[in-house]
Amino acid sequence: MVPVDLSQHLNNIALTDFETLSNGRLNVWSNSLPMETLRADHIQVGRVGFAGSKATGTEPDNIRCAGQYVDLPEMNADWIHILATSERRCEEEVGVHYTSGAVAGEWIRVSDFLPARAHFGEMAAARSFAMHYPHHRQEDLRGQVWCVRVPVTRWEAVRGLRLPDNPALHIFAASVEGVL
Repeated sequence: MVPVDLSQHLNNIALTDFETLSNGRLNVWSNSLPMETLRADHIQVGRVGFAGSKATGTEPDNIRCAGQYVDLPEMNADWIHILATSERRCEEEVGVHYTSGAVAGEWIRVSDFLPARAHFGEMAAARSFAMHYPHHRQEDLRGQVWCVRVPVTRWEAVRGLRLPDNPALHIFAASVEGVL
């Protein structure tokens, strides 16, 4: 697994603490998840490792998808693993870019951040014990982040990933799984 550096694309705050509640922008109601939901130096989901979140509640901690192009480590790969959540479940096409110049459209499917089962069979990566609103913390409403994967279908090295244009989709981390 090779973690992907997303730092230049972070454009949204989805993780807050009690002092920064009003900064949250996980949805149109300015909800957010408690920062301890993903705050760690390293996040392990099953056998997939991700670079952890350095959430502060004042600096962006995720990508709110708007068609960004993300550079990937140039390598032969099987999967692109992504930590994501969605304001409502979504199915969107991403573009997997290869070193040859080819682009393959693949699906990213992400369930809602509100408590529910995984609609697409993805793995729960993190669950919060509360939901943040701009002016209060609701203890009995949980939120969640999912581990999803995008297939790499060509037998050549990847170069980048074009994200969909869907502001409901939030990406926190990504890792590329190389071919064994």
